[in-house]
Amino acid sequence: MTTEGEHLEGLNSEQREAAIHTNGPLLIIAGAGAGKTKTITHRIVNLIKNGVLPERILAVTFTNKAAKEMRERIIAEIKKNTNGIHGQDGVPFVSTFHSLGVYIIKEHAKLLGLTRYFTILDEGDATSLIKTILKDIGIDPKQYDPKKIKNIISREKGKFVQIANYTEREGANSLAKIVAQVWSLYEKQKMKENSLDFDDLLLKATRLLKENPEIRKIYQEKWEYIHVDEYQDTNEVQYLMCQMLADNNKNICVVGDADQNIYSWRGANLKNILSFEKDYPDAKIVLLEQNYRSTQNILEAANVVIKKNKFRPDKNLFTKNEKGEKIGLYEALDENDEAEFVVTKILEILDGKANVPRQGLSQADGPRGSALSADRDSDPVEVTYALKSENILSEVAVLYRANFQSRALEETMLKYNIPYQVLGVKFFERKEIKDTLAYLRAALNKDSLSDIKRVINFPARGIGKVTLLKIFANETETLPIKVKIKINNFYQTLEDIKEKIASLKTSEVIKFVLKKSGIENELSSGTEEDAERLENIKELATLALKYDSLEAGRGVEKLLEDASLASDQDSIMINESHKEEKINGVKLMTVHAAKGLEFKYVFITGLEDGLFPHERHGEGESIDHEEERRLFYVAVTRARSKLFLSFANFRTIFGSRNMNAPSEFIADVPTDLLEKEGEDSRIKTIYI
Repeated sequence: MTTEGEHLEGLNSEQREAAIHTNGPLLIIAGAGAGKTKTITHRIVNLIKNGVLPERILAVTFTNKAAKEMRERIIAEIKKNTNGIHGQDGVPFVSTFHSLGVYIIKEHAKLLGLTRYFTILDEGDATSLIKTILKDIGIDPKQYDPKKIKNIISREKGKFVQIANYTEREGANSLAKIVAQVWSLYEKQKMKENSLDFDDLLLKATRLLKENPEIRKIYQEKWEYIHVDEYQDTNEVQYLMCQMLADNNKNICVVGDADQNIYSWRGANLKNILSFEKDYPDAKIVLLEQNYRSTQNILEAANVVIKKNKFRPDKNLFTKNEKGEKIGLYEALDENDEAEFVVTKILEILDGKANVPRQGLSQADGPRGSALSADRDSDPVEVTYALKSENILSEVAVLYRANFQSRALEETMLKYNIPYQVLGVKFFERKEIKDTLAYLRAALNKDSLSDIKRVINFPARGIGKVTLLKIFANETETLPIKVKIKINNFYQTLEDIKEKIASLKTSEVIKFVLKKSGIENELSSGTEEDAERLENIKELATLALKYDSLEAGRGVEKLLEDASLASDQDSIMINESHKEEKINGVKLMTVHAAKGLEFKYVFITGLEDGLFPHERHGEGESIDHEEERRLFYVAVTRARSKLFLSFANFRTIFGSRNMNAPSEFIADVPTDLLEKEGEDSRIKTIYI
């Protein structure tokens, strides 16, 4: 079998070594920016060049964005390097773990007592259901937080733990007893509604594989070669799923970096990647240490910081990139001063890099020596700049440890008219979008009480809470005739929508729902806010165009699946047709949300002891501390050209103004890599 060829050009020696490995287990330890996606892509193409059918290859990752990028690159390389695609469905199966779970469950839904049109509850829906259950059993949701109970259940499911095991382990403590009672009722209610939550998508798919040898064999034979991205982020259920799929021939390739394990609070188990050689004694290990992303200064800082961690395989990233600028360090008075500094630098980036008319802004000395300032009581400063030459602002990210930190940053961005986007504000979480999708789900799954509850009286049909309770209790015969007619009309609307789903393209179905449900009429005659909501639903129809190529019914099914599984990062990718996503804006996000992304300019804010590293209670301090350091390492390695670090002497948290010490992470960065921002770099006037 030939292993050399044009399809391997452009790979360094280590990447090539991983790409030409064909049979048996393979662990690729890929440092940040080391070209892991490129390596996986070329490995898959090499397998195909050596006669492996594309449809016998599986590649799994964590976000839709990562899966989409990998899928597109693989298909492009296949077309470029092979004579057509083998087989009728000749493409590798590339998906997220959750999408893979959906695929397996839908093929065997009956075994689980489900239909293939089961509803996927998002986090909000699942928490709401638990809140309802608490009320039903006479427990005050204010005393026992539904979200906390949901998180406990989620964590246990991620460990492949069942209710009986949980009860046996936790004993008779009051919280555990309540969790067990709620968990049991929660599972029963989901079965009644033909619905699953996110954790079920992994758990039930893995149980199908574990408890049904014939099903396990189907997928072991279907996918001869398994690729798992971000292996350090897998939990126990994902680990078992991968193990069972690869158990037949051990052709499993996992890619990961112990230094980027930052999701232990979500169940990610670092031991999965650290124990790979123990699980697969014959495994080949390839270390990718050449970084193609960052400058030497940024990379040196990252290396020095992460070497303090003990639970990691030794590696040292290097780069042939230029030395680059030093890392900027700013000591702010408070969070407002810090935000002013960030905006100042963004404006300087625009002024220095953008081809813009020099008109606009004159400012006096800034607070704490910042280059740009304004009286906080004055009118907002109007800033004029051109957005036509480059997507400069889209190359700027401001990272923070906790979501509350975005407030001061957002206020200052607005003050200076800097377009920005906060990751985590997702298109699919808007009320009007959830309402429209709820009509589709209810039409396909009449048992989905949460969806019916959401839309049965939107637009208003005069169906109140008492009537709704009687509907759910199958007591509609006791209702007045006029109310029965309203209910029948609503269910007829769902039937009409279901018929259209089976016959129309996805975008046309959205338009039909808009009219048939009465939403269009309701929002057309409302407020300015209603008009904006209507525009958002129309954008949903535009977004749905990409599903029109799928057969009728399947397009809507895929849209609902993608909407349910959209993550924070997908707010950039999946809504790119939406008007707000077209803004050339600065990205504001937590460090967790930034994982897997990269930007030319990165600001890491709030580097204060107690905030970053973050204080945690009731968990192992040493493990937490190492994870916080990994989190900082991830933040640093998001930057390509310029990195800024900042901390505030005072910060108001939960209404209390606290004095802070700088984060130890700042002291870990070698001083020769840092340059102080502020007093010495003050400028009197900036033109944009």
